[in-house]
Amino acid sequence: MEKIILGEDLPEKIKEEFKEYPELLGQLLFYRGIKTKKEADIFLNPDYDKGIYDPFLVKGMDLAVERILKAIKDDQKIIIYSDYDADGIPGAVILSDFFKKIAFLNYKNYIPNRLNEGYGLHKSAIESFKEDGVNLLITIDCGITDVESVQLAMENNIDVIITDHHLINGKLPPAFAILNSKQEDDNYPDDMLCGTGLVYKLIQALIEKGDFDLPKGWEKWLLDMVALATLADMVPLKKENRIFAKYGLFVMRKSPRLGLIKLLKKAWVRQNDIVEEDISFMIAPRINAASRMGDPQIAFDLLSSDDDVVVENLAKELEKLNNKRKTTVAVAVRKANKKIKERGVKDVIVIGDSEWNIGLSGLIASSLQREYKKPCFVWGTDKSGAYCGSCRSDNVDLVELMNLVEKGFFKHTGGHRQAGGFGVISEQIHFFEEKILNAYEKIKDKSEETKVFVDKKLILDDINWDNWKLIEKMAPFGMGNQKPLFLFENIEIIDMRVFGKTSNHLEIIFKNTKGERIKVIDFFSDYIVDKQSTLKKGQKIKLLANFEKNNFNGSKELQLRVFDILS
Repeated sequence: MEKIILGEDLPEKIKEEFKEYPELLGQLLFYRGIKTKKEADIFLNPDYDKGIYDPFLVKGMDLAVERILKAIKDDQKIIIYSDYDADGIPGAVILSDFFKKIAFLNYKNYIPNRLNEGYGLHKSAIESFKEDGVNLLITIDCGITDVESVQLAMENNIDVIITDHHLINGKLPPAFAILNSKQEDDNYPDDMLCGTGLVYKLIQALIEKGDFDLPKGWEKWLLDMVALATLADMVPLKKENRIFAKYGLFVMRKSPRLGLIKLLKKAWVRQNDIVEEDISFMIAPRINAASRMGDPQIAFDLLSSDDDVVVENLAKELEKLNNKRKTTVAVAVRKANKKIKERGVKDVIVIGDSEWNIGLSGLIASSLQREYKKPCFVWGTDKSGAYCGSCRSDNVDLVELMNLVEKGFFKHTGGHRQAGGFGVISEQIHFFEEKILNAYEKIKDKSEETKVFVDKKLILDDINWDNWKLIEKMAPFGMGNQKPLFLFENIEIIDMRVFGKTSNHLEIIFKNTKGERIKVIDFFSDYIVDKQSTLKKGQKIKLLANFEKNNFNGSKELQLRVFDILS
């Protein structure tokens, strides 16, 4: 169930505070928690030099920098051990870029296989590093909960520096240094950096402390990967993250990085026009496809190589994996929908198949959760045949829900309020739905009504470039800075068409009072059945939508993107 909350008029005090701004801009700022002119100026005009914090404010940074500089000076062997997703891989890329730039070559990258090894720092990998004579291991986007693996490394004279932004769960690993601003006694002003953001702070600190012959400001070229990870990992776009995202998009539009250029071409994204949605919907899924469907090393090599032939081949391979990923998810979702309709929709959807790729379980769960508006658990099997999967929800605390299931049922659980992962004891898999539904009964009264905040009610005449320019000042959008959402009431459908390779997108045409055509796009529309729109010409609807600039094929066109159609 969704509750629509429409923004109210600003308090007189706020109107006075924002009197220099157009009314719409003032409202957008206020609804995002900005209440003073000073805060607004900082938000609207993020300044890299003024807004970036001293990296040495991160607890453990001095120890980490000292140890890495010693390894560089003594030519010790370093392993960069990163997670396999669109946060861990960009972090590994920028640390590798830094080492190459300073001509330090005694390092290797290691990315665990999502399907064979799973997330985290693994003991088997540590054993191989010991045999290979590794002196220092630097984790990226993982390691904060891997106490035993870190212990094993340290016992074998492999110093470990952990860089991780995930929540600390109990005992800290006995690492040489830990960079994680979620530590209780860490005083860094921003504890919401993604994994790559934290690595960028480490590189800043290394440049500041080390004696390297680098062009002033060279590290800013690394912001293309920092922005990619910041937007892909959906951390709040506030404080440093807003600066990383905004400046990183500037860098992306000019980046000479061959792999990025090839990736954008394959995704039909114009580099000069790249925006945050291109990252979220086009680039990050392709990077993640490498680990979901194949080898994450493909994505790393693509983004770090400067060989045109190598990059072209890797881009083609990644595109194939991404297409395979989309097809595989679509087939699984269709199969899941059929099963759900046969069994009936329960309060919690629990579904799986022993043939489903667990690397895709989160994508399947997200699709089903959006469709049924219910908490959703999707399981499959890993390479060893173990049952595991992912869960998604909008209005139920998944961690609390899984904790209410009797002990011994799950082999492991983890995640956050709205997204998690789990493993189930093999002989218990047939009781999975029953256990989850019983647990849900204990908290269903606490399930929250999904609230949708609407910034303002507009008319079709308000869809103009002047208002777009005001909205654009708020970009980039993401977590903590949602894209402005507007309500349009009683608007009449003039025309429409179904488009796309599989006829699953819908274009709707309206007209404003001047007779100008207003285009509205609904991708993967729920209003298409058997390749035909269920909406009718002449029908009047209530529409929730975002402004959008369409740059397809070099055109620049203002349109709306459907969020929901209410009537």
